[in-house]
Amino acid sequence: MYITKVGLFGIGLEAYWPQFTGLKERLVSHLREVERKLARPGVEIVNLGLIDTPQKAFDAGHQFRQADVDVIFLHVTTYALSSTVLPVVQRAKVPVIILNLQPAAAIDYASFNRMGDRTRMTGEWLAHCAACPVPEIANVFSRARIRFHQITGMLHDDPECWNEVEDWIDAVRVAGIMSHNRLGLMGHYYGGMLDIYTDVTRQCAYFGGHVEMLEVEELADLRTRVSDAQIRDRVALFHDMFDVQPDCPPEELARAARTSVALDRLVEVHDLGSMAYYHMGTGSDANEDAISSIILGNSLLTARGIPVAGEYEVKNAQAMKITDSFGAGGSFTEYYAMDFNDDVVLMGHDGPGHIAIAQGKTKVRPLKVYHGKVGRGLSVEMSVKHGPVTLLSVVEKVDGSLALLVAQGESVPGPILEIGNTNSRYRFPVGARRFVNEWNAHGPAHHCAVGVGHISGKLEKLASLLDVECVQVC
Repeated sequence: MYITKVGLFGIGLEAYWPQFTGLKERLVSHLREVERKLARPGVEIVNLGLIDTPQKAFDAGHQFRQADVDVIFLHVTTYALSSTVLPVVQRAKVPVIILNLQPAAAIDYASFNRMGDRTRMTGEWLAHCAACPVPEIANVFSRARIRFHQITGMLHDDPECWNEVEDWIDAVRVAGIMSHNRLGLMGHYYGGMLDIYTDVTRQCAYFGGHVEMLEVEELADLRTRVSDAQIRDRVALFHDMFDVQPDCPPEELARAARTSVALDRLVEVHDLGSMAYYHMGTGSDANEDAISSIILGNSLLTARGIPVAGEYEVKNAQAMKITDSFGAGGSFTEYYAMDFNDDVVLMGHDGPGHIAIAQGKTKVRPLKVYHGKVGRGLSVEMSVKHGPVTLLSVVEKVDGSLALLVAQGESVPGPILEIGNTNSRYRFPVGARRFVNEWNAHGPAHHCAVGVGHISGKLEKLASLLDVECVQVC
């Protein structure tokens, strides 16, 4: 499992400590509380304590760089010189999030003014003046061309603030997953789908990771090594995981099982975290047999966090991996039709579906023809769980840059097309007509990923970390 490393430091002014008894200790305790709130499974906190001199700032920058942190949280505890901040962030060269956190909602003015001792009063004020140096820090970061993010709130009793922190950590975690992901590409593009063609170097430049070029022949060869016992076990797994319809021929289930076992081995050999595929298979019975029996196996892979996109849709394999890494799932989808009576858009796709986010058990149906593709065999039919959903498209813009296109809506019950494909009914707050127009206006490919829940806030933060545009249409 990828471990996210979060750097943390607080700032203060060394000149204060002999002047105001107990102030430093109090601020250090605030920093420890921040560390406690940042801690969660899969996250390692690198806390360098209170940085209060320029020399300590240089040392901290080296330490963060050596620790290979993914992000830095800068906890502003009181006024501090910007010279105690800039060297840390310059040396570390990772995203920085300023935590402008007061220890309470407000100073208790009556108690404060009864203290009598103005030195003690000043020390008490300094324990609450986190906001004071933030403009100075922002000014210096801007002039140093350092991108930064801010969270303003309270150390205690502020769910809005700490939910935002949670979203940032989740976005950093997903950025790390993408930067280490191994994306397998098997086969070739679907001829004529000009919208889905992309430059894999550009994908690596923006998201990181590695692209592994795979041959269909390798999958076909792996299929020959699958035993009868493995086929029987996989057919049994199909019956556990799917609602296998009575008209599914046993020989087709066995054929799909053989391919599914071979796919698992392919993923294991190449350590894949996602995949995109398409192949005509013309002229090779072995290749056609492999590709035409791939849907159930790819659905199982997608359900366990290895999303598989059909039609060699590289950009959408990336989108599916992102939504799945956020815990939302990520199913391959496109427009199917519009229902103007109910003001919904029907969306789905042939091929694999994310059965872990299905409404009920996913049906397996036999198809005599895969429309627009070679062969015949078994396919899956499912709807995404009813409730909030988020759509995501990785868009390649005219200047070659990438952007994240996002929409939030709801998967709603109602009739679907029972044709052995994934398909759902989606309602959007702006209405079906406006959603379609505004989504299309940004020039996405005709595929996108759909996940459960509303995660636009996290996607916006991920886009900021990746330095790409994020557009939300609803």
